[in-house]
Amino acid sequence: MTARTADVLLVGAGAMSATLGVMLKQLDPSIKIIMVERLDHVAQESTDGWNNAGTGHAAYCELNYTPKKPDGSIDTTKAFNINAAFEQSLQFWSFLVEQKALPNPSHFINTAPHCSFVWGEENVAFLRQRHQLLSAHPMFADMEYSEDRDVISRWMPLVMQNRKAGEPVAATRVPYGTDVNFGDLSRLMVDYLGHQPDFDLLVAHNVNSLVKQPDGRWLVQAQNKADGHITPITANFVFLGAGGGALPLLQKTGIAEGHGYGGFPVSGQWLVCTKPEIVEQHHAKVYGKAPLGAPPMSVPHLDTRIMNGKKSLLFGPFAGFTTKFLKYGSYMDLIKSIKPSNIGPIMSVGMKNMDLTRYLISESLQSHESRVKALKNFFPDVSADDWELSIAGQRVQIIKKDPTGGGKLEFGTEVIVSADGSMTALLGASPGASTAVQAMLTILERSFGDKLKTPEWQAKLKEMIPSYGESLIDNTELLNSVRQRTLSVLQLNRQS
Repeated sequence: MTARTADVLLVGAGAMSATLGVMLKQLDPSIKIIMVERLDHVAQESTDGWNNAGTGHAAYCELNYTPKKPDGSIDTTKAFNINAAFEQSLQFWSFLVEQKALPNPSHFINTAPHCSFVWGEENVAFLRQRHQLLSAHPMFADMEYSEDRDVISRWMPLVMQNRKAGEPVAATRVPYGTDVNFGDLSRLMVDYLGHQPDFDLLVAHNVNSLVKQPDGRWLVQAQNKADGHITPITANFVFLGAGGGALPLLQKTGIAEGHGYGGFPVSGQWLVCTKPEIVEQHHAKVYGKAPLGAPPMSVPHLDTRIMNGKKSLLFGPFAGFTTKFLKYGSYMDLIKSIKPSNIGPIMSVGMKNMDLTRYLISESLQSHESRVKALKNFFPDVSADDWELSIAGQRVQIIKKDPTGGGKLEFGTEVIVSADGSMTALLGASPGASTAVQAMLTILERSFGDKLKTPEWQAKLKEMIPSYGESLIDNTELLNSVRQRTLSVLQLNRQS
């Protein structure tokens, strides 16, 4: 059977693969790309609208990105890095809008002020200190802070309505925070790719094997789920951007860089309200502090969601224990992922994180009433009848070996690259799609280094992402310039 050939094979059709595919096509229109997706449609797993919160993660409101150190001080390193990474995504999306590769930005991104809200003296002191540290830098200079109930009521009426008097409260607000429909954004990017030469999309195909050939290329077997037909594909470069499915695929490659990695799957649920009389009273993404014992990705937040021009409210996430790596996956995913190379780290993490496991199990067993009780902290006048449960996408947190030979649980994203750069995989979860451009730039640098050094690629990258190669954290003039442009092009500079 003659194999189909490609310069680049993208496995998975979500935000990451779509971003990499469009970047490569912009850099080299002649590059031949094949994208393989196991589901019948594009961007139906974690990327899809209801499978995530749609927060454009910029560290404006997410308190878990500014953790307290043992000495009581606040670590802002992650907040600055995430903000800079999201600015790169905004620049790239702005470029695509200007090039007419994406339609009117309201199709995939809208303004939703990013707010933090806390109560209790200790939490108020934390938020005050956080604001002082962040707002002193130009990146966060527009962040407002208040302990005034009237001011906070204007920012988030539902949150303050009939709230207990005398309780210390505080909030911060950045007016140009974003709500992003990553599902529609990804589908729009794949649609753009579909109109370019030398691009093929295979949906409803499982990748069964990935074998390195003597000539350095990869032979990949893609099986049609409907009739079982095998399509062999040879590719110079393979990207595993399959979300929770990336780890099992990485294990199939046998590359040394993938040894020892495991996955800790976490399910998610939301409470959703679509009643216009309630929805119209809240326009913001309001993040609080995670409950004691909760994982960092379970920070509660009350969000405006805008999809297909229609607003709704979302509250959560409610985490849960699962053995699936994908929403439309198998309960055997976790068991099948256990290998001799990672069983030690997995067992080590399991023993160290029994409290987390118990927490996730208790979360999954919650009643509707107990979930509504949690929402009551953010919406005192909530009525249980106005909210319905929605199942979110799966997240697979990284388990990796630590220096002692045990294992540690990671809550970010990680790029795995083979020694020769021909095989890459993206593992992990939040901030995920928000920082897709930064992650894909890392892959370009590590797998397409020679081409990246050419004047043509350098010029094109600077056109797509004007801040490429420079630090937005250190260069205030550049930060102000790119931010002014992106807010204008993406129509995010309207005051809300």
